[in-house]
Amino acid sequence: AAKPEATSATAVLAGGCFWGVQGVFQHVNGVTSAVSGYSGGSKANASYPVVSTGTTGHAESVKITYDPRKVSFGKILQIYFSVVADPTMLNAQGPDEGTQYRSDIFATTPEQAHVATRYIAQLQAAHVYSAPIVTTVTSFKAFYPAEGYHQNYLTEHPTAGYIAVNDMPKVDGLKALFGADYRQAPVLVAASTN
Repeated sequence: AAKPEATSATAVLAGGCFWGVQGVFQHVNGVTSAVSGYSGGSKANASYPVVSTGTTGHAESVKITYDPRKVSFGKILQIYFSVVADPTMLNAQGPDEGTQYRSDIFATTPEQAHVATRYIAQLQAAHVYSAPIVTTVTSFKAFYPAEGYHQNYLTEHPTAGYIAVNDMPKVDGLKALFGADYRQAPVLVAASTN
């Protein structure tokens, strides 16, 4: 008998400041949750003041829960590489520098690791970027949600200088390049979960 189709899957992506990563994926059809947090380090140092030192092994990350019947992991990667992150920037994104801003795909399954590794190889082979891709694919270990004031930040502060300059263009890019996958109303993190 065929296995019942999964209705929920998880992707954990790091691509610079989590405000923009979360803000984009909150507007993707099929995404049921996008939570800002930390991945790559230990629970003991998963707090913004400590992660901001760049010495914890953590990357600012977003845990994306999605319905694979509505949006594929491949589509999530396509959006990530097209509008979310510049995969050629090492330990930095936009104005932010440090290992906590690296671009990293924390694969939650061996299949995700395989798909992400092949996708990067295809982008590299096609010379989509003028510089080498430095995005890493790492086995997912744990995710620690960020402090409440970091959740829904883009939605709640769309005109803040940093967001207006660095992140609203990413949401506009999502709408322009992935119109069929764009949802107008963002899926927000409930106050009780952050």
